Amino acid sequence: MGRRREVADLRRLLASTRLLTLTGPGGVGKTRLAVHVAARTRRAFSDGVWLVQLASLQDANLLGRAVAEVLGVRDKGSRFSMETLADHLRDRRTLLVLDNCEHLVDACAAFADELIRAVPEVRILATSREALGVPAEVRYVVPPLSLPPDDQCLTAENAGRYEAVTLFMERAKAIDPSFGRAPDHRGVARICRLVDGIPLAIELAAVQSRVLSLDQIADRLGDHLGVLTRGYRTSVPRHRTLRAAVAWSFELCSPRERLLWQRLTVFSGGFDLDAAEEVCAGDGLAREDLLPLLAALIDKSVLTHDNTGPQARYGMLELLRQYGAERLAGSGSQADVRRRHLDHFRRLAERAQASWFTALQADSYSSVVREMPNFRAALEYALSDPDQAGTGLRIVTRLYGYWVHFGGFSEARHWLDRAVRRMRDADPARFGALATQALFALMQGEVEAAVPLIDECRALARERRDRGERAMVTFLSGRLALLLGDYRGAVRQLEETVDRYGTAAAGDDVPQGPFLPIFYLALAAAFGGDPRAAAFAARCRKTAEDAGAQGEISMGVWVEGMERWLAGETERALELIRASIRIGRTTGYRYGAAWNIESLAWATAAQGRDDRAARLLGAATSIRRALGLSLPGFHAYAVAHDEAEAALRAGLGDTGFEEAFERGAGLDFDEAVTYALEEPENDADATVRPRAEPAELTPRELEVAGLIARGVRNKEIAARLVISPRTAEGHVEHILTKLGFTSRTQIVAWYFDHVAPPPQE
Repeated sequence: MGRRREVADLRRLLASTRLLTLTGPGGVGKTRLAVHVAARTRRAFSDGVWLVQLASLQDANLLGRAVAEVLGVRDKGSRFSMETLADHLRDRRTLLVLDNCEHLVDACAAFADELIRAVPEVRILATSREALGVPAEVRYVVPPLSLPPDDQCLTAENAGRYEAVTLFMERAKAIDPSFGRAPDHRGVARICRLVDGIPLAIELAAVQSRVLSLDQIADRLGDHLGVLTRGYRTSVPRHRTLRAAVAWSFELCSPRERLLWQRLTVFSGGFDLDAAEEVCAGDGLAREDLLPLLAALIDKSVLTHDNTGPQARYGMLELLRQYGAERLAGSGSQADVRRRHLDHFRRLAERAQASWFTALQADSYSSVVREMPNFRAALEYALSDPDQAGTGLRIVTRLYGYWVHFGGFSEARHWLDRAVRRMRDADPARFGALATQALFALMQGEVEAAVPLIDECRALARERRDRGERAMVTFLSGRLALLLGDYRGAVRQLEETVDRYGTAAAGDDVPQGPFLPIFYLALAAAFGGDPRAAAFAARCRKTAEDAGAQGEISMGVWVEGMERWLAGETERALELIRASIRIGRTTGYRYGAAWNIESLAWATAAQGRDDRAARLLGAATSIRRALGLSLPGFHAYAVAHDEAEAALRAGLGDTGFEEAFERGAGLDFDEAVTYALEEPENDADATVRPRAEPAELTPRELEVAGLIARGVRNKEIAARLVISPRTAEGHVEHILTKLGFTSRTQIVAWYFDHVAPPPQE
């Protein structure tokens, strides 16, 4: 990429600087240089180099969450906790690259200052149009690419010395391979000087070599620079130069290309063809014209595209997006385009919710993760307008699966708080917002936050005499009783709601439809010694398996394991808890792993395997710390933990316990899961267990097993394999018989354990 001197300077500075900020005008190449330097210094940071792209983030309050999201740190507090992030990074040699800080400069400055004070080994490489202004900061001004002197006679031999000329030549050849056969180095140098060696401007100019000669490019660009820089005398000269180059590129587009460029600026973090058609078509742009127009903008280097995923995605450099957004704002159509963007992502959120508690759960989660910058942009727009607050609330609640899966409770509550503040007290949607806030607070174990929310929900339900709202209050009250250890009260209230939410029609009230009430009922009954606990647990698991949702199947298997442990069947409990961990590993549910490994420690302690149990307690504690979970908020778990720890300290002694606990706490997530599963290849203490071999199944049966592992039900298996439903059922029965299993869940665990392990995160 050239920039050899700059790369050498920055690598040297990173060795001794805690916060290094690359500054310079837009388009000068700060991001590209930072990413290149980060890649070249990766070996110096044994615990990773992490890129946090901030261009699409508009709310400064979400900065910490954005960093945590990239690092995989799930924070369950009602607000982002720097302590949680610091705990995750402590004693780790890590480089964070914070890209495009200029629109969040104050927040980035405060964040960087606090983090480098709290974590001795972390270093930050930032890019911004202005310095952050932190005491520990070293500022590095990124210069334009090197240019030949005005009197330099360029030849094929010496042209490669100048980075600006080299970049133009490379881009022009990529567009037209014949360009390099007899290049006019003088003309190339003239263009590069006109745009002051700014990389983005050079690339935009090089695109025009397909249809214009070098002299034509230089003449027209020069005219445009002269016209457009007037009126911008208060800005930095190179900012004016770049703006003129972007404006010139905009004017060279056809009217319909310019119209699409403007409308596409409402997207954040990229978009696909479906989204572009839904949001941008109409009012002068026919839907069938969108694809060729996108291709034209790609050819002009206005858009980027990525074909590596299930659908091609398109993106726009931030400077080009900002310019197009200015033009859109001046066109009078911005509000209409933003409303269409909001409506599109509301529909996408509703589809995600509808598919969450199904076999399509993993695909649903992936699609939401991909579009989170757009969801945030839609929420920002909706919650800034009282007339759209209801739509914003609908998006937040329909993304329930994402918030739970990723652990984004603090962000969800941030948006919910904003939505509630926008609502009138009599707004019919107010109850739903408060109930969702209460549900998230209960999932976090934040009893003090949940109680007033439930009380307000109860008052609203009583005032409006709404049976559905009263049922939701009963459900939330039962969940609260479970947290507080009132198991009899929890069973009574949760049992009352199970029948109400026992149908798929309840999906809008409880995001996992019939699953959550029976899940919590089974837990309350198990901890309360209710004789029906086993039946409730079996029903919970069957509910998840019937839906095909892998995350809930993992939870259902865990509930059965907990019920068996509390009933004194330790061996069976261990088998079920490990099966839950295997299934959960395929879904990315790290919260499930935290509780699975914790409960596995209790059962292992009951076996008398004290050292292993203490290590498991340490591993679970470490995961909870990384996720921001606090054990005291969950009464039953806290009691079981304290009892297990007391027994282990008695058996190992305080020193022995602490040593084993610290060894477990030192494991990373994947190591902790491997240790919990006693996988021989990674655990010297593990005993070799009998393994069912894939060779026992026919190729067709292995194919069916793989579909089962992905949550596909018999009817869908038959459709995919073009066989009868009866034949599909026969294959499933043969698999169960050959492997000695009794349920599809065991097939799922076996498949991912022995045939096709999921990729490690």
